[in-house]
Amino acid sequence: MPVTGPTVVRRQLGRRLRRLREEAARTEQEVERAKVCSRTTLWRIENGKFPVKMNTVRGLCWFYGADPETTDALTRLAGASDEHGWWESHGDAVPDWFRLYVGLEAAATEIGVYDPEVIHGLLQTPDYMRAVFRATYPDAPQEKIERLVSLRLDRQISYYDREQPARIVAILGEGALIREVGGPAVMAEQRAHLAGLGRRVRVEVRVLPWSVGAHPAFSGQFILLDFADPDDPDVAYVESHMGARYLERPEELAEYRRIFRLIRQQSVPIEEHLR
Repeated sequence: MPVTGPTVVRRQLGRRLRRLREEAARTEQEVERAKVCSRTTLWRIENGKFPVKMNTVRGLCWFYGADPETTDALTRLAGASDEHGWWESHGDAVPDWFRLYVGLEAAATEIGVYDPEVIHGLLQTPDYMRAVFRATYPDAPQEKIERLVSLRLDRQISYYDREQPARIVAILGEGALIREVGGPAVMAEQRAHLAGLGRRVRVEVRVLPWSVGAHPAFSGQFILLDFADPDDPDVAYVESHMGARYLERPEELAEYRRIFRLIRQQSVPIEEHLR
């Protein structure tokens, strides 16, 4: 059974409430005029942005004419939407724009990763993490660096300790394995770690060699997150230094899946690359 955290519950609840509203032919303005909640709050609820009070869900269900069974089911979801994910204990070490991602990652059943420069966070060794964070925040005190390492290690634990971890296919650019992040010893350990992961968990690590030349993923890194529940749509996640985009439209997902399929065909297993 797939893991379901508060982030996914909020998204599921929001989509079901939006469906109810549309079936009842109610507009956002009508919800606001009925004093159930403001249009801003309704938008945030329907987009799974924050926990929802049970009384608010009951009010929306009443306004939409939902039957008692549906009202009870959605009210229970509202209670689950207020649970805390593992990342909450790390406070402001997790940027607001990244909280949604870690919640989705914790609930995904399939994760497809492409990164031409950096090893994905779930696959990093602690020393590699430290080197990346130190390069990103050169003036930060060591305490901050260790907080970030602790966060990433907890993120790994939440994945590897699952009864059935998500299937990961990680395609790394050759430069991610050659660049000496932290020095030769750190990278030697990191490469050995990557080579061994596939023998222990549901991880497939592949390398896109420089020798392939031009390829369809020149625009940069991205992650595909797939979910088992049809009420929780798949996501293409594209990160930048100061934020991220979460793409859900069918045409957007289709394009990123097309790119991933092509570079997967051009890539080689890491064991073959390291020979």
